[in-house]
Amino acid sequence: MNLQRLVLVVLMALSLSTPVVCFAADAAPKAATVAAVPPPLPDPVARVNGMPIAAADLQKAYKALVSSQGAQIPAGKEQEVRKFVLNQLISAELMYQIAQKTPVVDLNKKIDDAITQLKGRFKSDDEYRKALAQQELTEKELRELIRRNVVIENHIKQTIASTVTVTDQEAKAFYDKNPDTFTLPEQVRASHILISVDPKASAADRKKARAKAEALLKQLKAGADFAKLAKEDSGCPSSKQGGDLGYFSKGQMVKPFEDAAWALKPGQLSGVVETQFGYHIIKVTEKRGPSKIPFESVKGRIEGSLKERRVGELVNAELETARKSAKIEINLK
Repeated sequence: MNLQRLVLVVLMALSLSTPVVCFAADAAPKAATVAAVPPPLPDPVARVNGMPIAAADLQKAYKALVSSQGAQIPAGKEQEVRKFVLNQLISAELMYQIAQKTPVVDLNKKIDDAITQLKGRFKSDDEYRKALAQQELTEKELRELIRRNVVIENHIKQTIASTVTVTDQEAKAFYDKNPDTFTLPEQVRASHILISVDPKASAADRKKARAKAEALLKQLKAGADFAKLAKEDSGCPSSKQGGDLGYFSKGQMVKPFEDAAWALKPGQLSGVVETQFGYHIIKVTEKRGPSKIPFESVKGRIEGSLKERRVGELVNAELETARKSAKIEINLK
């Protein structure tokens, strides 16, 4: 997990678009077998400078983390994961206490906007409310989670992120030290015409689709315009671009399609190629070898990544300092 991923892990299971903050470098343990029913928890499970963390909140966060990560906890490991989650909640509570000292402009509007954005991710209000129920959350509780998140993010933005800068020289040094990260593999650009076939189609229907592909191939060999036929007959969305799929590397297409495309030279046509999608006619338009992505094209991304990393380090440092003077009582054994 990294910065912008977790304040309260309950939010993750709802697939919120609201950015959240993480205070731990290690991911929660994943495993292969289903967890047993856990024993009752002490309530509260912890206190941070006198503020309680309820057992119910730990349980919700625990369930949300397991759900969002697709994790299955093995018997005997539930408590280990629960302690991990509790540590996140302690860090979130401690960071919230720190962040409350930094004023937030238009706090309620920011909360309203975040909830509106969240609701927009669901097809209906009913679906949204079912998602809340699955996480055992009321809308009031969700609003409180988002409010705390907004307060923390505001503090980080105003007091930490605003002090962090990345120079062009630092970004270029990172670019130079990580050449593999910024090297594109060998690529091919191809267009295709797809005669779609339902996977459950009968043998007769498949035969008919192949015959149509063969007829189109015959027209192409006689000089017909590939893009025109693709627009008229291809069942792929790329038909709007005359069948153009753009550039792709090995491993990005299904095997029969990939093998056929990479065997062609620019300008050549394939025969009829069968995949699970139907029958394809492929035309390769260009091939290019490995190439370095220009620094200017990735400079912004590098600067953003380096800044995010440094902000995360400063957040963790602030938390470590706060922990030294905080009164943290943990009741979970």
